[in-house]
Amino acid sequence: MRAVVQRCSRAELRVGGERRASLGRGFVVLVGVAAEDTEDDADYIAEKVANLRVFEDAEGKMNLSLLDVQGAALVVSQFTLLGDARRGRRPSFIAAAAGEAARALYERVAARLGEMGVPVQTGVFGAHMEVELVNDGPVTILLDSRKTF
Repeated sequence: MRAVVQRCSRAELRVGGERRASLGRGFVVLVGVAAEDTEDDADYIAEKVANLRVFEDAEGKMNLSLLDVQGAALVVSQFTLLGDARRGRRPSFIAAAAGEAARALYERVAARLGEMGVPVQTGVFGAHMEVELVNDGPVTILLDSRKTF
């Protein structure tokens, strides 16, 4: 499982022009589910997201987590994170999990974050979405449950 975590001062998600989610300080978390992923991968990503120390403390050092600052998370499914563009010009998405398996693990990430005390909003699985955010810093972190990077 892969995730792109962007620290934001605000974010909004729209589907069909209608606002479906919005938040202030926190993270936008784009989640890509691989075919071989399990609940353990989802739990790993959720734990990492909740505890990433990328918010500034009183001394201006990135030393606080999403939990520490009582931030929120907007969790958005994005299968294209599993795209392989090493050959040719069209990415291959063969490594991405199929529909219902991907949905279940994406929803588990969001649920686990909520269980840890993070206010969570989500996108609409499988829908065409527009995500607008102010990336604070900018801070963007890449996560991979297989630890390939």
